[in-house]
Amino acid sequence: MNRVGKMSGWLIAVALMLIVASCGGSSGGNSSPSASPSGSASAAPSADPSASPSASATPQELTKVRFSEVIRSIFYAPHYVAMSQGFFAKQGLEIDMNTSQGSDKGAAALLAGTGDVSLIGPETAIYIYNQKGEKTLKVFYQLTMKDGSFLLSREPVESFEWSDLAGKKVIGWRPGSSPQMVMASMLKQEQVEGTEVVTNIAATAMTGAFTSGQGDYIQQFEPVASTLIQEGQAYYAASLADFGEYPETGYVATSDYIAEHPDVIQKFVNAVAEGTEWLNTASDDEIVQALKPFFEGTPDDLILQSIKRYQEQNTWPASPVLTAESLETLQNVLIENGVLKSEEKLSDVSAIADMSFVDKIGQGG
Repeated sequence: MNRVGKMSGWLIAVALMLIVASCGGSSGGNSSPSASPSGSASAAPSADPSASPSASATPQELTKVRFSEVIRSIFYAPHYVAMSQGFFAKQGLEIDMNTSQGSDKGAAALLAGTGDVSLIGPETAIYIYNQKGEKTLKVFYQLTMKDGSFLLSREPVESFEWSDLAGKKVIGWRPGSSPQMVMASMLKQEQVEGTEVVTNIAATAMTGAFTSGQGDYIQQFEPVASTLIQEGQAYYAASLADFGEYPETGYVATSDYIAEHPDVIQKFVNAVAEGTEWLNTASDDEIVQALKPFFEGTPDDLILQSIKRYQEQNTWPASPVLTAESLETLQNVLIENGVLKSEEKLSDVSAIADMSFVDKIGQGG
């Protein structure tokens, strides 16, 4: 699909989302608490995971934050830890979470005013900025600095080489999404030709399509990737984190919301930072217990294995800053994938990011 086609589709999707949101009323709360990257029951929480003993015992009135994550994945473990361990509640926040299944949907909720904070790809903020509309989005905390997907094969692979994908079919992510663009750039970087990457299957249907016989490979996040491997339906081939540092997902809000609620943003940032730090020192059992409510049905060993994989890849940066260098990497990928023109490239990271809250982590409040 050419650039105009991709962007037109994206803009139409956002426009439709805004219309739906303006007619829908409420933010939906936990309307999709069971959503997961694959749509399988193994990644579905059955209750409100934020209702932890530490959270419910906090003797203060909580400020509700309407929050949407792009997908449900252990890739975002620091956020779930901040909920289950009561770090948000300690900051005086109540997180009303839903799973949007797409950065475009998460952005649409923010622009329509039916959401406050979204965890989405920073490229979305660039798209919105270049539209020169009334509202803009800003990243205020960069949660992940690697792509979090893994390439799995249908048949065992002894020593995978990216050239093995020549002439093969890969079940991948939607056009314009970060995992899709990282995959495309990885194939170009490795000079692999003739690979068919299927991008028209909904995120919730990808695993079902693969297990029913479609594709030679599938690109999936944890814990779905490890679940498929444990069930004998796929084999590990490679990690897309091999692409290198890439600012895949960050917390985003409208510039207006940030200006009007700087205290909420700071408390939000403090809670996630505490969740990230907690993961570095908690025991294996503590980590499993903290994440289980969000991934009901996923075996304990797979939850822990998923965490270890992401930690080994330095997924969660010690300094959660969207830097000028990170923005450069992101925009080069966008240009390479035809969703951003060279003349639209931003030279100033402050156009789509406000890292002042990250700078104040640990200063109290």
